[in-house]
Amino acid sequence: MTYLYILLLLLLSAIFSGLSLGIFSLNKEDLKRKADLGDIRAKRIYELRENGNLLLCTLLIGNVMVNSTLSIFLGSITSGVVAGIVATLLIVIFGEIVPQAVFSRFAMDFVSRLTWLVKIFIYIFYPLSRPISWALDKVLGEEIPMTYSKREIMKIVEEHHESEDSDIDIDEKNVIKGALSYSSKTVYDILTPRTEVFGLPFDRELNEETIKKISEIGHSRIPVYNKDLDSIVGILYVKDILFKGFEGKRVGDMARKNVIFVDFNKPLDDLLNAFKNTRNHMFVVLDKHGVVSGIVTIEDVLEEIIGAEIVDEFDKFDDLQKLAKKRIAEKKLNKI
Repeated sequence: MTYLYILLLLLLSAIFSGLSLGIFSLNKEDLKRKADLGDIRAKRIYELRENGNLLLCTLLIGNVMVNSTLSIFLGSITSGVVAGIVATLLIVIFGEIVPQAVFSRFAMDFVSRLTWLVKIFIYIFYPLSRPISWALDKVLGEEIPMTYSKREIMKIVEEHHESEDSDIDIDEKNVIKGALSYSSKTVYDILTPRTEVFGLPFDRELNEETIKKISEIGHSRIPVYNKDLDSIVGILYVKDILFKGFEGKRVGDMARKNVIFVDFNKPLDDLLNAFKNTRNHMFVVLDKHGVVSGIVTIEDVLEEIIGAEIVDEFDKFDDLQKLAKKRIAEKKLNKI
């Protein structure tokens, strides 16, 4: 009969030890999130996890009581040093190491199946655990929720994408990372440099040659300037000259005068809001001296968010900013 009691106590020791590690290895906020998404296992565990100190006191008190009782029973069948060695080995191996190794790997499954047993333990040890947990609540306060920085969330997304069990594909990973990081970038990071901007002079005649040039470029919006790009006075919308009589008219006659200028240090989240609020899809970018640095479009922001270039059938180059940098580097080399 004594051996049966020892086996029962070892089993209880394993359960208490495994539950202690298993439950508290599960983040409270993660459990709530999973429960809100319909995970039944998480919902069962979260109901217990809400009162963390009461749960902790219950499991630790139960574990200590069981291990103390187990030592007494082991002492009744052996004595002296042998009893100490046997008790230590049995408790450490079968009451601590093995159950904690199992529960740490399969925490959600094992803990969710034993929530009914935990509730029984809470009821049994309530007179002891409740006063201690109440004191802990008063001294330590509520459990501090875990929050993640943007960089940590992006790292988590990367790790999930690399996992074989993940349903996050490469496009979704790029969009999530882009959405989290684009606000830390500025207009300067995505603008089309001045050297790659195609513009038309205000007084240029809208003849067949000009229309052919516009058609070859393939842009839907074209900056219009007086003398040079430092004096942009309008935006020519290609759709405004479609199916309309433009004979004898100049580019400036058909251009819209609502040019919006933005600072090259403007954050991209503010830029996107400006695009939405003004209902304009192209801004002219100015540097700190008020000189035109280039242009930026809503498409440039979207490319930064999705992490890929949006190229249509008229685009000759994927990335005009890279092209500009390459040409500048080539000029420097030629000078050398």
